[in-house]
Amino acid sequence: MERTRVVITGVGAITPIGCGKDAFWNALMEGKSGVDLVSRFDTSDFKTKIGAEIRDFDPQEYGIKPKDAKRMDLFTQYGVAAATLAIEDAGLELGEYNDRVGTIIGTGIGGLMTLEEEKRKLVENKNPSRVSPFLIPMMMPNAINANVSIMHKLTGTSPCPANACATGSYALIYACKDILLGDADVIISGGSEAILTEMAASSFANMKALSRNNENPKGACRPFDKERNGFVIGEGAGVLVIESLEHALNRNAKIYAEIAGYATNTDAYHITAPDPGGRLVKKAIRDSLNMAGLDHRDVDYINAHGTSTKLNDKSEAMAICDVFGDYKVPVSSTKSMIGHLIGAAGSIEAIVCALAIEKQCIPPSKNYETPDPEVDLNVITEPTPANLNVVMNNSFGFGGHNAVMILQKYTG
Repeated sequence: MERTRVVITGVGAITPIGCGKDAFWNALMEGKSGVDLVSRFDTSDFKTKIGAEIRDFDPQEYGIKPKDAKRMDLFTQYGVAAATLAIEDAGLELGEYNDRVGTIIGTGIGGLMTLEEEKRKLVENKNPSRVSPFLIPMMMPNAINANVSIMHKLTGTSPCPANACATGSYALIYACKDILLGDADVIISGGSEAILTEMAASSFANMKALSRNNENPKGACRPFDKERNGFVIGEGAGVLVIESLEHALNRNAKIYAEIAGYATNTDAYHITAPDPGGRLVKKAIRDSLNMAGLDHRDVDYINAHGTSTKLNDKSEAMAICDVFGDYKVPVSSTKSMIGHLIGAAGSIEAIVCALAIEKQCIPPSKNYETPDPEVDLNVITEPTPANLNVVMNNSFGFGGHNAVMILQKYTG
């Protein structure tokens, strides 16, 4: 029996360099950086003062009513907005109830911004009655799924993955599995995050995970560069419409790409550090290729996890080099421009891969200036037209969560 084929038919991007697929892609091609000094809170006493903020975001532009927006944490607003863009882009015609359409939109951390704000009210006022009754539904990770389902009357499955920085990719893979099992025709899937907050910035900085290049914000995130010194917190959401090929063809949908293979596993090594040898990363890469029935030399481009941290970049590079051998596959990390979107990273980067296949162009890695002899990769630093048939997307997260996806050009 032939396996059900799964395709991407819609994309929605809310990012620090542009909202909507066209604004986002054009900014990538221009090498635009969304990293700057943080304006959301006073950073005077902070070691790291930079981040990739989304500025001038208006939830009403995405169909979110002011009353509803007040009852959503920012991560939910971003996720709902991205889902609305993806549904519109896919041209989905939704009825009163949609039992065969589900939502799988995850987050790495959830409503931290709301939690901090309400905790501040409690402490400063010494009055429990000042805490919002909406605190719990605002901070709960599944708030995006719930609000998207309510807004668009989607009554299918709606689990909420939380796999740290690999969340967005895990969500997409779970969506593929539901469609392969025949449990859904369409899944609105991806990830969202909004943790540019005092607590998150303090914790990551004290972990020594963040770049402290406050004097040069736009040059701070430098994946695979020898002088890399930490990641930059970003925020936003990436949501895709995932559906069976049969369903897409029946409604004459535009197809960005086919999801040909994927793999997930866990390092079982350390709660925050990657396995230095990248053993399970290599296995995920090989397993995803095997599922797709492809050889490593079939891969035309890798959108790397590429966080700009010493350990993660080295571990990922070693895994790529070991699997691909003397084949210097083109690699770039778009985190160099948008920062690390944590739970939204994998899904935003899946959108990058889908658009790269559509545009037949490799997006650049910025700030790659000094090659690292321990990270021997073919890093692409300028927009590069290429014949892209097969693209790989890597995502890894705290806890040792690994996810690799293979997107392939749809040719019928």
